[in-house]
Amino acid sequence: MARRKKGQAISGWVNLDKPYDLGSTSAVTRVRRLFDAQKAGHAGTLDPLATGVLPIALGEATKTVPFMMDADKAYRFTIEWGRTTATYDREGETLAESDVRPTAAEVEALLPQFVGEISQVPPAYSAIKVDGERSYDLARAGQAVELDARIVVIHSARLADASHGPCDADHVTIEIECGKGTYVRAIVRDLAEMLGACGHVSDLRRTRVGRFTEADSVALELLEDLGYEARQSEALLPVETALDDIPVLAVTDEDAFRLKQGRPIVLVPRQVEAVKARLKPGSRTVSAMAGGIVVALCEMRAGRLEPSRVFNL
Repeated sequence: MARRKKGQAISGWVNLDKPYDLGSTSAVTRVRRLFDAQKAGHAGTLDPLATGVLPIALGEATKTVPFMMDADKAYRFTIEWGRTTATYDREGETLAESDVRPTAAEVEALLPQFVGEISQVPPAYSAIKVDGERSYDLARAGQAVELDARIVVIHSARLADASHGPCDADHVTIEIECGKGTYVRAIVRDLAEMLGACGHVSDLRRTRVGRFTEADSVALELLEDLGYEARQSEALLPVETALDDIPVLAVTDEDAFRLKQGRPIVLVPRQVEAVKARLKPGSRTVSAMAGGIVVALCEMRAGRLEPSRVFNL
């Protein structure tokens, strides 16, 4: 007889405002325990030194994590001039120091060069695997790590408003919106090099992941203060929150039953045209819903919906 899973069959998303000095995995564990959920995962790692938006999926929402991993993100970060570190953040070993202090105008003039499709070499202290090992583990062990450049997309880069971070002789605060795989520390490294200065990230905050925003996030302390029922009613978001930009097709109860069994359904021509009009270029993914509840994620092929992920809600 199969062993019963520990915890409750809780499903949904929690838009956590991750605190400083807490790893993403530890944050997921604490949230899972607070909701007594059977399983949990997160959409996009945040370094322990970073704060901000960490979407955490519980239960059936873990099936939508891949869509959030591909979502656009936004960051706000402060560069402190004068010191370059091995990790390009404030806790790394000092590699070089300089008296050069770039002005905000000099930084702003270079930001357009970081917008668009750009080639970026990830920092050695990153989670990228090299011969099966994490790059940061190799770097911490003293091994020289050389990572290949990769193309990343940065949609915008600008100086932050003064209310969002310091901008003085020793600091400048920048906001970016970007696609997946972008490393803020690599931007700081390259920007400092272009300015002939030494610098590192002294503060890093993620302000958005897809539709999960800083304004809508909830602090871990607040979650811990809320009772169990209040957590579910006030902080647990629907599974489909992560599917906001995927076309929705309402299906009948009969078709929903077929999809849940892993069988495809045939669409009538008007349904096919309606879905095609809403699909993103190059995408075939459709969210099938019945009675306001997501039933399955499907691929549309030759006038049929073929289930790829089925939800048990």
